[in-house]
Amino acid sequence: MSMHKNHPFHLVDVSPWPLLGALGAMTTMMGLIKWFHLFNNNLLLIGLTITMLIMYQWWRDIVREGTYQGLHTILVTKGLRWGMILFITSEVFFFISFFWGFFHSSLSPTIELGLIWPPKGIQTFNPIEIPLLNTLILLTSGLTVTWAHHSLMENNYLQALQSLIITVILGIYFSILQGYEYIEAPFTISDSVYGSSFFMATGFHGLHVIIGTTFLLICSIRHYLNHFSSVHHFGFEAAAWYWHFVDVVWLFLYISIYWWGS
Repeated sequence: MSMHKNHPFHLVDVSPWPLLGALGAMTTMMGLIKWFHLFNNNLLLIGLTITMLIMYQWWRDIVREGTYQGLHTILVTKGLRWGMILFITSEVFFFISFFWGFFHSSLSPTIELGLIWPPKGIQTFNPIEIPLLNTLILLTSGLTVTWAHHSLMENNYLQALQSLIITVILGIYFSILQGYEYIEAPFTISDSVYGSSFFMATGFHGLHVIIGTTFLLICSIRHYLNHFSSVHHFGFEAAAWYWHFVDVVWLFLYISIYWWGS
């Protein structure tokens, strides 16, 4: 079969990763259920291991296609941009559902909640302690990722690398502080609708921060290996968009759940 083509599109090669990735995700979810019910996490660890190995190999193939084989043409990159825009849009609606549930309960608390918000017996977090610090950390990380983007467009290799590393460190710092906050929390996910709303919304946001931090860490490694140029760096651009989305969601979380809701 000839490798030559007369069109700018990328026809993806046959790949085992989508099927194996789905099996890894299913194993992970079955492992979670087993862990919750039987307090045994061996299947969960197997599922996570499978998922991470497949992620590594799938990303490796995509990096090879876009960086070394030249398959990510201008038209293909345009499609990737729209794909990322639609993905972030779907994530926006995902978080809207949590905010909807929170405001539904808080604006008109039922008699089961004592007709007050927060419900009786719930001791909320002080919004000017760790939550405010985490807000400053994420806002600063938004500045550093923008600094990295501009440095990349200006072919400033060193500044782009430094600012990316700073962004990754800030993301890790945020996750550590949120983990500490969860350990010290005076209520749990089972403590009325407040606990459920709080831990579902902030927990999923924390998961997105971990995903975004991983995304940016991969980008920093790729930048170190000279995979990006001033005109060809959509992998990083997608990570920056995702990180800004995470920042904006946190601002809404901080204002509505930590500050107004408490």
